[in-house]
Amino acid sequence: MAFDLASLTRRPIAARDAAALAELLNAIEAADVFGEYYSESDAAEQINAPLLDLGRGTVGVFDGDLMVGYSSAAHKPLAEGVHRVGVSGGVHPDYRRRGLGAELLAAGIASAKVLHSIHHPGLPLAVDVQNNALNDSALACYRAAAMTPLRSYSHLRHPLGAAIVDVPAPEGFVFEGYSADNDPEFLAVGNEAFLERRGGAPMPPEQWRGLLGWQAFRPGLSFLLRDAGSGAAAGMLLTFSWDADTEATRVRDAHFMRIGTRPAYRRRGVAGALISHALRSAQDDGFDRASLDVDADGLTGANGLYERAGFIVARTEVSYTLKV
Repeated sequence: MAFDLASLTRRPIAARDAAALAELLNAIEAADVFGEYYSESDAAEQINAPLLDLGRGTVGVFDGDLMVGYSSAAHKPLAEGVHRVGVSGGVHPDYRRRGLGAELLAAGIASAKVLHSIHHPGLPLAVDVQNNALNDSALACYRAAAMTPLRSYSHLRHPLGAAIVDVPAPEGFVFEGYSADNDPEFLAVGNEAFLERRGGAPMPPEQWRGLLGWQAFRPGLSFLLRDAGSGAAAGMLLTFSWDADTEATRVRDAHFMRIGTRPAYRRRGVAGALISHALRSAQDDGFDRASLDVDADGLTGANGLYERAGFIVARTEVSYTLKV
């Protein structure tokens, strides 16, 4: 396809761009296969994320009314040691191999520097990106920008049915479904469990509220495991399911977005029981499969846990980083 890069319009993404962004993301999915499909409302949730600075953190590239590329930088409201800014982006398949991807990556890095100077100027900055491990052109673009591999992630799937391994709750523990009453405990357990992965900084309440405000959140398939003796919440699991994915694939997928165990309760069967309970609940609720993402290079033993539960690797994604 012939086009002139100079004729394309660049501007920050706005709320009115939800339909255009969804169309672009679905075109990218068809080429790059992330397993993610978007409705206009899904894209609107991304655009209206509470902490996204549209004016300073995003760039949309348009050919007339068609969005043909984008870049988005997301700062961390809380950071310790290093401020890690995640940059995402992509180019419509018909507009590739003309340098637009490199331009948008450079724009994302520039946005990250601006956001960093506002929110955490006293910390070192690291800019992180992530993509399908099979997307050679994107990985080459990262390397050309002097980014280096950081880690890889596995997307795992579970077929449910006979593959479910029943793991009872440890003695003295009880399952509890998500509710407004125990919502603060879900956040507290998640923050304590993920401190190592989040650079020592907890997820702030406004970001939590934004996450659980997504239409994809499934409170009926989200569970807490409580120590009945002490009353403490020991572990949590949050489930999401996107209607756009179901419509595109005809497969209802229960995605376990977050699974966490408080350090004091690790190696006591908490995570295994939560996963088993959620898998059985998804099966009973008519879902076709379950999925989750895990750090393929992690040292927590999670990969073995998921393998024993019946999950298998469906694809791999890799992340690159740039220390600025």
